Amino acid sequence: MPSSKPRQTAQRRYEIVEDVLRTNIADGLLPKGLVLLEGPIAEIFQTSRAPVQRALLHLEAEQLIHRFDGRGYLVGAPGRSIAPVRTDIKTLGLVVPEAIDEALQSRSTWERIYDSIEADVAACVVFGQYRIIEIELADHFHVSRTVVRDVLGRLQERGLVHKNQSSHWIAGPLTAKSIKDRFALRRILEPPALVSAAPRIDRSRLTALLESLSEAERTESDADLVEWEDLETKLVETCVMATPNERLRDLIRDNLLPVVASERLLRQFGLPRDRIAIAEYRLIVELLARGAIDAAAAMFDAHLEEAKNRNIAQMKIVAVIPAPQSIAPYLTRIAE
Repeated sequence: MPSSKPRQTAQRRYEIVEDVLRTNIADGLLPKGLVLLEGPIAEIFQTSRAPVQRALLHLEAEQLIHRFDGRGYLVGAPGRSIAPVRTDIKTLGLVVPEAIDEALQSRSTWERIYDSIEADVAACVVFGQYRIIEIELADHFHVSRTVVRDVLGRLQERGLVHKNQSSHWIAGPLTAKSIKDRFALRRILEPPALVSAAPRIDRSRLTALLESLSEAERTESDADLVEWEDLETKLVETCVMATPNERLRDLIRDNLLPVVASERLLRQFGLPRDRIAIAEYRLIVELLARGAIDAAAAMFDAHLEEAKNRNIAQMKIVAVIPAPQSIAPYLTRIAE
């Protein structure tokens, strides 16, 4: 097999996690029957659980690991009786090739500044179109142009920035029409994915999600909804991304990122959280738990239509707010 080292720094984090786990399974360092849990793996790679979840789904599709009655995955192909080995993966000395380790370190650098840049961009795109000046961005954060391009590449994946015909980085505009288009695509992709995912949904995660949603419904203050931004993500990851169709998962994820970014933007402007959505999420999960798959998909489709309308209504509120007088120095407003 040809070496993949030249492309490591361009890999997404889930691909890095996937490659390292696959190699260590093949080499026998991760033995058959070893229980793989998202949390410890995320700690090793200094990442959130989402990339780990995606990597494990890919390895499961390759039948290198499989689900079992307990929590997590077992190393080894399905259909065989393998006793679970509950050894902390952090004690096994996971082998991380040098090129991959460098990629992880590079990502750690851009991740330290990513949230600030995303917040700066998200705070202005609803007011128009802005150009991002690479060299000024690098100077502002005292990082290299390579790190800046890593950040901008990630923002591009999330649909927050794009390159124009002059190869300039452009942010915005975020409009009601763009949100409407994204939700229309969500309705095409996500309910069918939920149906195909239903037989593969982790029941323990589904139960935990239902408990979280029920607790959120009982919470009176928005300030107390500490896991609010995670609720829809957990719903999609648990009930939609379990679909065996890998291409469908990629399409859903890429389309969803700008929607999540727009909702985060609305929160930054102090608009209230969508409490109606919590009840809708709970009903979807309850239907799935009862095995009413078609009803759950129909409820999910109805939720997406109503969520689109609520999101657009809030976008219209923000649109009448004056554009900020002070923006990040690396952002330049483009005259319309």
